[in-house]
Amino acid sequence: MNEATSDRLTAATAVRVFEAVDLRKEYDDGQVHALRGVDFCISEGEFVAVVGPSGCGKTTLLQMLGALDRPSAGSLCYRGKSLETMRDPAAYRSREIGFIFQAFHLLPTFTAVENVQIPMFESHRPRRNRKTHARELLQAVGLEKRMNHFPAKMSGGERQRVAIARSLANDPSVLLADEPTGNLDSESAHYILDLLTTLHAERKMTFVLVTHDLSIARRASRVIQMKDGRIVFDGDPPSEVSTP
Repeated sequence: MNEATSDRLTAATAVRVFEAVDLRKEYDDGQVHALRGVDFCISEGEFVAVVGPSGCGKTTLLQMLGALDRPSAGSLCYRGKSLETMRDPAAYRSREIGFIFQAFHLLPTFTAVENVQIPMFESHRPRRNRKTHARELLQAVGLEKRMNHFPAKMSGGERQRVAIARSLANDPSVLLADEPTGNLDSESAHYILDLLTTLHAERKMTFVLVTHDLSIARRASRVIQMKDGRIVFDGDPPSEVSTP
């Protein structure tokens, strides 16, 4: 039994974090079908890669998991509770979800340590502890010497590391990443993927990563492959694809 299979068997007996049944999403009055009856479960601690070409529905799916959008039909639950009827999705995102985006989304007039503190304003963390916690997170991603730099003075890889530190600011139980290496050169991409893999293992978070690159998906313990708004494969990552 390989490591990926072992991880999936363990996940099968773990707590279900997400469960989708016949999940559908339409835009433009039903003219665009982004999701066409998707069913899946994601268990606590899993590292799942969602792969497929542009327009297949993978980013829409990630937005649903983060309660950034609502389904047109079907159901999606987080730990047994319906996401589409959740009264305060902003609080859910603040307390439970860490987001990493391809475009970083850092505030240019804020330093690295200030950017990392932004999500903490929505938490109950005391003000006196915010900067200390932000510094600890930046140190964890290898930016202890760049804490007071502005984004414009940082490389793409460094900016993404700031974004990763920011995603961990409120100690989320789930990390959602949308093409986190899409704007990076190959060396920086390799570093970021190593960092994310390490953070997942150390913090034991549930991690869902969207990518079009099967070589990146190979780092996950499970791959969900999408095409035209449907899941066409759900299983172990392909062993024949080399890691970047």
